[in-house]
Amino acid sequence: MTAHADSHVRPPDATGPEPVLIGENMTGGYGGADILHACTIAVEKGQIAVIVGPNGAGKSTAMKAVFGMLKLREGHVRLNGRDITALSPQARVAQGMAFVPQTANIFPSMSVEENLEMGAFLRTDDFSETMEQVFDLFPILREKRRQAAGELSGGQRQQVAVGRALMTRPDILMLDEPTAGVSPIVMDELFDRIVEVARTGISILMVEQNARQALAIADMGYVLVQGRNRYTDTGQALLADPDVRRSFLGG
Repeated sequence: MTAHADSHVRPPDATGPEPVLIGENMTGGYGGADILHACTIAVEKGQIAVIVGPNGAGKSTAMKAVFGMLKLREGHVRLNGRDITALSPQARVAQGMAFVPQTANIFPSMSVEENLEMGAFLRTDDFSETMEQVFDLFPILREKRRQAAGELSGGQRQQVAVGRALMTRPDILMLDEPTAGVSPIVMDELFDRIVEVARTGISILMVEQNARQALAIADMGYVLVQGRNRYTDTGQALLADPDVRRSFLGG
């Protein structure tokens, strides 16, 4: 099966439920220049959607647009069927979104446990059960719960960042380059954990440089080129597509 290579994304199954999150026909940028051009990204419940493409393709910009950090000139964003295009990032967090930026995503001088507590800042209930779930998912964090997060390895710091985002009990977890700068072994481990998070019913939208490995765990893949949808299909179909492999996966 050949991946869909056209300017529009195939719509989600019209008979099925609406995706948890959809940024539809997003056009916008910074200042006067548009970086995104009618770009559409959707994530189904409990699924992993991955945005890949060459450097400068607008991958992180698409993620930021979905999170409300970029003003759209055209298009809209819906979360759980509700139009959230006008909401601030903070308001989107309250609606069920969590975003882990690529850098500056932990409080280095605070302990692991304090970082996780900071993730629960919006909650008024007892969040100890959620913290236990995070420790079950990332056992090394339980071991190092009293240690300053800044003393941890790069991969462990990423686990803290993801764990902190999970403390809000989000419907959708958004990760910008989660494996940037970590070793291949740590990358594999992080991807394993991300799959486990999705199995709990949380939808995941991820921007990733390691396209081949990311597509291998993706239910849905979006290949962006110059802010436009170039290919959209399941992760497996994109991995198998000769054009995608030749152009974006090194053969």
